[in-house]
Amino acid sequence: MEIGEEDPAVADVAALLALHRNDAHRHSSPGSGPALDVDALRAPGISFWTARDGGRLLGCGAMREIDAGHGEIKSMHVDRASRGRGVGAAILAHILETARSRGYRRVSLQTGADATFAAARALYARFGFLPCPPFGGDREDRHSIFLSLDL
Repeated sequence: MEIGEEDPAVADVAALLALHRNDAHRHSSPGSGPALDVDALRAPGISFWTARDGGRLLGCGAMREIDAGHGEIKSMHVDRASRGRGVGAAILAHILETARSRGYRRVSLQTGADATFAAARALYARFGFLPCPPFGGDREDRHSIFLSLDL
């Protein structure tokens, strides 16, 4: 598996992101959907990575800089056929390594609260993420959980 920066507008990546956005919006309250679209993921201040195996897209993840010491994980998603193989953990480890190399003191994220997101929450817990208050202008809602990891 190789993890590297990639343009989120590449066709197979954009298709995976569309699935991710549909899932996120289906299980989130209106206006709280945490998934960004392709254009938002191409904005300055956002880094975007994919995991591939022999060219086959396995998953993706992004990080947005909130400020010089704080990053936010965005759009973590693993293709359904690739789940259970450690792809999400590898992407998350890469994002955290990048955050540390940038001197971030904290990394946060917003994820879903219902059973659909249980595997994601378990992954973040394994890496040491803990519940935190909303950040970056977000507000609490029953469909979201906010997590943070002090680096």
